[in-house]
Amino acid sequence: MATSRQILISADVLYDGHGKQENCTVVVEGGRIVDVVKKKMRADFRGFVTPAFIDAHSHIGMDREGEPWTESETNDILGQILPVNDPLNSIYFDDRAFSDAVDFGVLYSCVVPGSGNLLGGRARVIRNFSPNRKDAVVSDYGYKMALGFNPRSTTDWKGDRPNTRMGVYAMLEQKFDEVINKRSKAVLKKERDLHKLELDSKEKKLSKQEQEFQRKAVDLEYDQTFSPAEKAVIEILEGSKTAKVHVHKEDDVLYLIELAKKYGMKVTADHTCDVFHREIFDELGKAGIPVVYGPMGSVGYKVELKHAYYQNAALLMKSKAFYGLMTDHPVIWSPFLRDSLKFFLIAGMSPEEAISVITYRNAKILHLEDQLGSVEKGMTASLLVWDRHPLDLAAFPSMVMAEGRVIRKR
Repeated sequence: MATSRQILISADVLYDGHGKQENCTVVVEGGRIVDVVKKKMRADFRGFVTPAFIDAHSHIGMDREGEPWTESETNDILGQILPVNDPLNSIYFDDRAFSDAVDFGVLYSCVVPGSGNLLGGRARVIRNFSPNRKDAVVSDYGYKMALGFNPRSTTDWKGDRPNTRMGVYAMLEQKFDEVINKRSKAVLKKERDLHKLELDSKEKKLSKQEQEFQRKAVDLEYDQTFSPAEKAVIEILEGSKTAKVHVHKEDDVLYLIELAKKYGMKVTADHTCDVFHREIFDELGKAGIPVVYGPMGSVGYKVELKHAYYQNAALLMKSKAFYGLMTDHPVIWSPFLRDSLKFFLIAGMSPEEAISVITYRNAKILHLEDQLGSVEKGMTASLLVWDRHPLDLAAFPSMVMAEGRVIRKR
């Protein structure tokens, strides 16, 4: 529980997720930021201050430190389309990566299944500082999808497994079309049933109680038409949930743009490391599809990473795309989220912009910008106090605050 007494944090420099302020004081009470005073005050903590960091795409707790690869639970090999899989059920919170991430200020992760399946399961934003799964979930964000090499490379797994991208994409669109047609038929039947009920109500003079019972029966019958997997696909097609889509190469990115437009989906383009022309990032920007970029600094170990140059970060910066950053842990170790900013800094990004990428921008992409990612009145008090400039190679948080509670200090 967050303490109810006020905690004062004096910021020599405050990177608030939007910009930079100097010589101010952050006032915390009851788990919230209650004020940011534009003067220094006698305080409990002092240093460089930032919001807590957010990893927008991770497999932390699913692919665990100190365990053989056979213990990894990032992918389920049962079938290509498994949208009801919940990554929370494959997380062990005793994974050492969680405490390491917290040490370096990465307090939140959007955890997703791997990309071996077209539709691998749910996407959950979790608290890395939770001791176990109880109260760990911040939000049920959406679903994990995958395009490109990965879902076509798993032909030795179970279920129907096309070995080409044209086969994989045809399977995906066929599934979408089947669900759309089934829903259309179910909606038509529901409307007919409700129309008949309206006529019967007048003709047979049904009581209000009987009418209400019949309406509930019609609604229940409609709901029971769909399997849990079909209901998940409907959430994607209706845009009520976001699909985080693994995609690297430029032609697959363009296919994603067409797919999202065709079905009216709400998606993010996760990875895009092989995009090496600015105009492709511009197309994502024009389509309103955010980019969750990365992992940056890993070896290009497959064909769809042969153009994954670190210089591509400069193209993304100059483009029209809105973007955040991931580690894809364990591809990049979760505590190294901040370190990945160096490629943007080399390309000329300012420190305040860089910190915004892994705070406010990631929060906005994850629809959490009203809670996390910035230091301002009313926001959740998840804050870091650094012993030196946070982008210094040797910088380390001298205090870590998670939702108003000091969980580490030195």
